[in-house]
Amino acid sequence: MKTQNSITKLVKNNSLQHAGYLVVAKTRAKVLKAVSYVIPIRRPMLFVGETACDELCDMLINEGNTNVFIVTDTVLNKLGIPAKVTDYLDAKNISYHIYDGITPDPTFKVVEEGLRQSIEANCDSIIAIGGGSVIDAAKMIAMSQGNKCKPKQLIGILKARKPATPLYCVPTTAGTGSEATLGAVVSDDKTHQKALSIDPRMVPLAAAIDPVIMKGMPAHITADTGIDVLTHALEAWMSANASVETDYYAASAVKSVMHYLPLAYKDGGNLKAREEMGIAAHYGGIAFNKAGLGYVHAIAHQLGAYYSIPHGRANAIVLPYVLDVNRKASKKDWLHWRKEPVWYRMVKQLMAIVR
Repeated sequence: MKTQNSITKLVKNNSLQHAGYLVVAKTRAKVLKAVSYVIPIRRPMLFVGETACDELCDMLINEGNTNVFIVTDTVLNKLGIPAKVTDYLDAKNISYHIYDGITPDPTFKVVEEGLRQSIEANCDSIIAIGGGSVIDAAKMIAMSQGNKCKPKQLIGILKARKPATPLYCVPTTAGTGSEATLGAVVSDDKTHQKALSIDPRMVPLAAAIDPVIMKGMPAHITADTGIDVLTHALEAWMSANASVETDYYAASAVKSVMHYLPLAYKDGGNLKAREEMGIAAHYGGIAFNKAGLGYVHAIAHQLGAYYSIPHGRANAIVLPYVLDVNRKASKKDWLHWRKEPVWYRMVKQLMAIVR
């Protein structure tokens, strides 16, 4: 009898905790929706093509910046990827300092070290060269430096009081769309749980989508990051916060992924496919900036944090199961016109190709 009472009490407590969590989650969702409508979210200046990096550097220089903090990771630095930017800065007599300590799912310790180096080098602007982890870390460094605070103080919604240090991005993967979004994810050093910072001032000033930089991306990373683009677009489309604007960008991203991801996966040197996937990733970022994401990302982020699974692959693992649920519950008419819609079969076929 005592055991039964204990179980009943535990169930009730868990139910209360779950109910409380749902209330908090729904409140945050309403706040984000209000923020997206009330506070304007700028879009970065976008440069596309083989001269995109040069054009981005010209913009940075024309804005009066003279000492650049370049954020990247060790692998990219060893491969010489930042050289396309640093060679141009050298030619223009612009000083720079390279920090290549960014790790997958960067922790607060990694971000704080970057912040320390940027401040010590008296850098007045930041260029992120890398994938989503690098760009997210650079966002946190830029916001912390601009606000003269620790990265942990920025976790939450609209925690900053001042603009970020000028930030420019050169994505090396077509996946996260982080160069267009108002958020950044950082992992806790001890628990490995991910923390999110959201602020419109976190959106970079400009981004360069250079297909030449992306062409060396291995096939498995091309697949992982490409599925991330697809997931962003699908979740933004199915979101209750979706609008005509976000639907346009989401649909454009899905269309591009369906056509160009298999091409980029099979032939990494296909510059047209690389460029179109870069644009699709950017469009996906714009779409979920306002529409938000869903259960795929909610689960995938935890899988990545606890089991070190690449984010795109975690999305690929979760996506079919969430789509099975969402296609029955979504209010989107195009999800209901057939038991298994054409687009749903296309998603499964695409994932079979890139796995």
